[in-house]
Amino acid sequence: MGKRTLVCEMDAKGALAAAFDVTALQFEPTEVAPGLHAMEMNTEDSLREYLRLFVRIPFVGRIGPLARTFDFVADAAPGVKEILAVGKLCYEVRERHYDLVVVDAEASGHIVAQIGAPTAIRQLVQVGLVRDQTNWMIDVLDDPARTGLVIVTTPEEMPVTETLELVQRVRADTGVDIAAVFANRVLPALFSERERDVFERASTGPARELLVERIGKAVGTVLDASALVEARRRVGAGHLDRLRAELADRPGPAGPVPLVIVPELFTRATGRRVVTLMAQAIEDELV
Repeated sequence: MGKRTLVCEMDAKGALAAAFDVTALQFEPTEVAPGLHAMEMNTEDSLREYLRLFVRIPFVGRIGPLARTFDFVADAAPGVKEILAVGKLCYEVRERHYDLVVVDAEASGHIVAQIGAPTAIRQLVQVGLVRDQTNWMIDVLDDPARTGLVIVTTPEEMPVTETLELVQRVRADTGVDIAAVFANRVLPALFSERERDVFERASTGPARELLVERIGKAVGTVLDASALVEARRRVGAGHLDRLRAELADRPGPAGPVPLVIVPELFTRATGRRVVTLMAQAIEDELV
């Protein structure tokens, strides 16, 4: 039997369905490729499943008034909604229904509350079934052999700053291991060191005037565009150097957090084609 992977989108924006060129995903996983299943998180369906599995209450159709009562309680108590979402995923890991569970989490402002929900609930509830449930969830989340958080950023000042702040918050407020930081949309170098010197001489002064005279005005546009891309790349490289240095200065229990570079794809492709290209780029970087 081949390996099975589950991919879950937490914010239900439809990006995952678009990535795999399928119709809208539901709480029940859909096989989008051989061995690859995808789902969207839904709090009401997660509550229904929790009650069926652990409280042994069967439900047919929508849970209506109970869901509204749950919403009222969830708004008053921190971590209630979050624990249903993260609990569903921890359950899939514990029961080994899939060999790998990949979660497209919400933005950085929400992720700490989600993965810290079991701890928050355990502090509120001292005994009983709910506390027992949080114990095994924490065991799953805090085990670096089973759970790792991957932070995705871009080579810009604000995203890099937010990434470093998130690393600090995750370590301070949760026991989840940070497996890696992915820097996405990194511009490649257009020139080698020697080629860069030649380009800088050719793009200014008499050399530029001669090129425009011999080739045409369009060459000036090409030179200006190349200079702009190279300038952006240099600025981005500086932000990545800062990120790499600060990650090295803040090692986790297993050492410095790896920084994985994912290049800008420069493609008009969408859907599965982009997923394939991105997967290949990541594989090339990791190998």
